[in-house]
Amino acid sequence: MTAAAATTETIGNPTINISIFGVFVAITLFITFRASSSNKSAADYYAAGRNISGTQNGLAIAGDYLSAASFLGIAGAIAVYGYDGFLYSIGFLVAWLVALLLVAELMRNTARYTMADVLAFRMRQRPVRMAAAISTLTVSLFYLLAQMAGAGGLVTLLLGVSGEAAQAVVVTIVGALMIFYVLVGGMRGTTYVQIIKASLLIIGAFVMTVWVLGKYGFNLSALLGGAAESSAAAATPRDVLAPGAQYGATGTSKLDFVSLGLALVLGTAGLPHVLMRFYTVPTAKDARRSVVWAIWLIGIFYLFSLVIGYGAGALVGADEILAAPGAVNAAAPLLAFELGGTVLLGIIAGVAFATILAVVAGLTITASASFAHDVYASVIKKGQVSGNGEVHVARITAVVIGAISIGLGILALQAGINIAFLVALAFAVAASANLPTIIYTLFWSRFTTQGALWSIYGGLIACVTLIIFSPVVSGAPVNEATGVSPSLIQPPVDFHWFPLNNPGLVSIPLSFFLGWLGTKLSKEEPDELKNAELEVRSLTGIGAEKAVAH
Repeated sequence: MTAAAATTETIGNPTINISIFGVFVAITLFITFRASSSNKSAADYYAAGRNISGTQNGLAIAGDYLSAASFLGIAGAIAVYGYDGFLYSIGFLVAWLVALLLVAELMRNTARYTMADVLAFRMRQRPVRMAAAISTLTVSLFYLLAQMAGAGGLVTLLLGVSGEAAQAVVVTIVGALMIFYVLVGGMRGTTYVQIIKASLLIIGAFVMTVWVLGKYGFNLSALLGGAAESSAAAATPRDVLAPGAQYGATGTSKLDFVSLGLALVLGTAGLPHVLMRFYTVPTAKDARRSVVWAIWLIGIFYLFSLVIGYGAGALVGADEILAAPGAVNAAAPLLAFELGGTVLLGIIAGVAFATILAVVAGLTITASASFAHDVYASVIKKGQVSGNGEVHVARITAVVIGAISIGLGILALQAGINIAFLVALAFAVAASANLPTIIYTLFWSRFTTQGALWSIYGGLIACVTLIIFSPVVSGAPVNEATGVSPSLIQPPVDFHWFPLNNPGLVSIPLSFFLGWLGTKLSKEEPDELKNAELEVRSLTGIGAEKAVAH
């Protein structure tokens, strides 16, 4: 396949591609309509009535977590950078051990709908809920930015459209579908869509993995050798079997790798849309079972992604991938076309499209629930609002968040940023603003409201500020293959002064320190009764909504 082919309508048949997209959309719309009949209360809309089983929720978590970044971004990173690209998979998977051991069961027992329910349990409600809501909205927008950019790049590639206006239309349509799912289906509809999507994604990845290995006689060494030869012959040769192709060339890039790994490993346990999934199960035992299922499914998928990534590098080539619309994000679709032609390309792309729709729906409902439940109901109305009124505000918020994510997604798509990297930034914000406060709240009895506010706002402001003044936003060198800079703002604009692409190495320790310092300097006396109640509830489930002690 040539680079020219990768940028024209010859990649698949647009009619077949749009038909397969249509089938997936029709199925998910049907599921959403069916689920909407069960949304009779705030608990139904936010938490699917808390009657999702542990196994079902594990599949849904995998569906929520295995996003466009996992399927498109990681495969592309492995195809182009090899060993260094696979580090994303390692970080994403290892992070679930932190979630399993530290937060899953305790969060389920303590909260009702949102992360702020836990953080505000024994502290002053209004300031802590407001801070948690701001953090949740920020993380969700970063994640939505990545998914929207992935959707636009995927559909642009498969429909043969070009030009900024066409890409903007594609992203807008995806955003409109996302908003519709949330408005109509709520958490229950989103959960069912994620279960089906996770199953299809893992099956599709399995088929591509077996197909790629079959071309090399089911010899993994032969596949790796083919990828190494292809990369060595590229316009920019890279050793894809050794570390250093993306991280390690300089001291700064080595620090960037450490910062990335820290953000990935600690970020999952602070992602609001992942935490919200724990509230959909009836017991803490089911929350644990959910995470165990998710670990197995996600781990298996990332093994598939290793083969898919190296297969794309060997069979398609880094030059062709980087020249395609969406750059590295096009690796998996291009590999599907190389293996099975138009039909396999359409099926795999349809699965990826369903992946994006399911993930953005989960993110949107989490962000809208946080605003409606934590800001509107608890801060503005001081608890004097009905469940239906709260849900109505959540739906309005979903429309606003969808519109913002559409605009930012268009910017990210046109800049050609790797969506796996955008998701890593969302993890950095989650690990900086959310995780330290969650850990302190659950395990430090002396933690105070001031400590929580310093930790959340300090970590959030530091992380976002360092991102704004990093090469992610401006100042990154122009990519010779694509002719554009990976920065959001193109040259000659350059106002970056922070050298790292991921700020986690600085912002995460700073947030832990600020939480400790704010508590030590606070004159507030911890509520011992509330702290004892939190400890008993988090460890046993006694007093939690629909929870059973196990």
